[in-house]
Amino acid sequence: MRKMAITLVLFCLCFWRLDDVFGQEIKLMKPGDSVTLNSGLTEMKDDDEIQWRFGYENTLIAEINKRVDNLTVNDDVLDGRFRDRLKLDNQTGSLTITDITTEHVGLYVMESKSVRKSFFLTIIDEISTKEGDSVTINSGLTEIMDDKIQWRFRSENTLIAEINKQTNRFTVYDDVLDGRFRDRLKLNKQIGSLTITNTTTQHAGAYELDINNVRKRFLLPVYDEISVKEGDSLTLNSGRTEITKGEMFVWLYMNEITFIAGIKAWVDNTVYDDVLDGRFRDRLKLNKQIGSLTITNTTTEDTGRYVLLIERGPIIRLLKALSVSVYAE
Repeated sequence: MRKMAITLVLFCLCFWRLDDVFGQEIKLMKPGDSVTLNSGLTEMKDDDEIQWRFGYENTLIAEINKRVDNLTVNDDVLDGRFRDRLKLDNQTGSLTITDITTEHVGLYVMESKSVRKSFFLTIIDEISTKEGDSVTINSGLTEIMDDKIQWRFRSENTLIAEINKQTNRFTVYDDVLDGRFRDRLKLNKQIGSLTITNTTTQHAGAYELDINNVRKRFLLPVYDEISVKEGDSLTLNSGRTEITKGEMFVWLYMNEITFIAGIKAWVDNTVYDDVLDGRFRDRLKLNKQIGSLTITNTTTEDTGRYVLLIERGPIIRLLKALSVSVYAE
């Protein structure tokens, strides 16, 4: 298989675990997009009350009380991060968030008298670079104040760079992991961004930025190219011979930024074949012993980029990154 360009996929969130896929409805968005969190109601009753809360601090951001005909959005909470971005549907109670940024990533919970729903909002953006080129992972800061910043290569849970502004210390650990980063790491002393020069397949994997104990995670895949004739079956191999206890697997279709399958070692496998207007319906088969994914009766709509991630404790590994081309006869 042929290697494609390295693509930097930014999983920009403060708290991200693959098991969130199994606990909440995941919303994968790009920066600047809008998203509607559906209440599941077609119409609220005259005595209904709905509250929307954000984050693990359970901050109230919007509510409707039909009994007193009151609709409120609290968009000035949390330092105004939601200001002019919240729209609450008075008929259904659904919540829309516009112009999404990394500040809006996290857990959203809707509660009414009869319904409780939870959503996890994740932002993904892509920046492409060719193998051998440099790639910069931005910190998101405009200036380092009294910040403590750490960069980790999460595929091996290894510290590769850090900044301690209070002691004016800037350090890169480019000799770790058998020297794969040697003379390749550049740390921006003004904003804390990290540049990796002369990238190779050894640098593919998950990265984590920790700013004062607030974390963002990034993924750097190297895509392999494979092709299949329309109508044939295609197996996306995990490269594993077994899934061990405590491991979690997730397959994503990156063209539409969508979860399509997942496994926990202690529960049955799950396929999300109704996503994307059902284009994968009844055509996904997930091997729960090794994590490989088979797409049957392939169509040209299946063309795109597929990524397999695995999490075990503090380790997040990119097992596979595949660019699939489906060609007609």
